[in-house]
Amino acid sequence: MDITIHTSFLPHLDPDASLAFYRDVLGFEVRNDVGQGKMRWITVGPADQPSTSILLAPPAADPGITEDERRTIAEMMAKGTYAMLNLATPDLEGVFAKLQAGDVEIVQEPVDQPYGVRDCAVRDPSGNMIRIQASAA
Repeated sequence: MDITIHTSFLPHLDPDASLAFYRDVLGFEVRNDVGQGKMRWITVGPADQPSTSILLAPPAADPGITEDERRTIAEMMAKGTYAMLNLATPDLEGVFAKLQAGDVEIVQEPVDQPYGVRDCAVRDPSGNMIRIQASAA
């Protein structure tokens, strides 16, 4: 089989703050930005990986979600337990320094994990946990 990851979804609560984080701090390019106000769907991704994207979507947009479910999602997002993204970079220390300079919420500074990777963790403006691990150059 030949299967690739095309798009992963992450919820956002503030499209402008999310856009600033993914575009300005992480350096992703904006591929699409549709909607208005808090009801915006923003597609971003690494410039050198045009076929892999992250779709930042408003979690309350699904009409099938109940008010109780919306509250649960909001509570989980606030704790950083609703969604997670794992990224990799050959320059973990440099990326971490840029995250610190970008006034990002740091969850964990770079550390060697017992399972064999060196990584750090931050939260995006919506509370999503973003783990970034060192990769081979």
